[in-house]
Amino acid sequence: MRLNRVDLNLFVVLDTIYTERNLTRSAEVLCVTQPTVSNALARLRKSFNDELFIRSPKGMVPTPLTENIIGRVRESLQMLETSVLEGDVFAPASCDRTFQLSMNDDTAATLLPELMETLAQQAPAMSLQNYLIRRRDLFSALASGQLDLAIDVIGRADPQLCHEPLFKERYVCLVRHDHPELGDSISLEKYLSMGHVHVSSRPSGLGVVDAELNRLGYQRDIRLRMQNHYTAPEVVSRTDLLLTAPSHWAHRTSLKALELPLVLPGLQLNLIWHRSADNDQASRWLRERVIEVYKNLSR
Repeated sequence: MRLNRVDLNLFVVLDTIYTERNLTRSAEVLCVTQPTVSNALARLRKSFNDELFIRSPKGMVPTPLTENIIGRVRESLQMLETSVLEGDVFAPASCDRTFQLSMNDDTAATLLPELMETLAQQAPAMSLQNYLIRRRDLFSALASGQLDLAIDVIGRADPQLCHEPLFKERYVCLVRHDHPELGDSISLEKYLSMGHVHVSSRPSGLGVVDAELNRLGYQRDIRLRMQNHYTAPEVVSRTDLLLTAPSHWAHRTSLKALELPLVLPGLQLNLIWHRSADNDQASRWLRERVIEVYKNLSR
């Protein structure tokens, strides 16, 4: 196969199908029709004389040949993209790109007011869209370009993902000031015996607190699981329930903060992006602004 006889855009399709494992989703990511993706795959199969992907109940499964070449294909695509981006001179004032971000509502409330103020002053034509992507889907969303940046804990290490630590915060136990059973401290026995409010942007799965409790052989009594970070303190203020939350919540509510009766890993939030966007000047500029906001907050 001679390279000058192959449409290089087909390798973008190959990379997208490998990431999405589904022709319909690949078409959505590439902003084309599914027949267009199917036609591109047929041309690739003819060029490589291989099926490249096999349909299965789990989606499009790559063949051994695809697995062998995908790493080099991605490296080549990244080099081409970097070459194009480095040739541009980035001017924030004239940048009209829309960036897709993923963060929960608590993080958004912390970051977006100051970040949008900065954009209004320095990059008035730049737009942001924020919506939460499930942690297990972050890699594919970043790899496919569906998502530009995420602020989250690191779910899994991957050489294709870059990240920058933003801040680490300890957890505290929040209760109402006139709680009938608690004073200025709480024992582990009391902590485990009482009802809890658990806040998570995900509908299921263990959070940091419960994962650590399970590791230690304990389990707490969750009476309310919810996604809204701002309703939870209101619930706690009118009940005897406990809320284990990052320490900055204590400054946002009228609740009393107690030291936890066990040591939990701190909440480490990271700015995450795909390696292919590492040298994208507009993305780099936006990442630097996000980091600045958190540095200002830490001061």
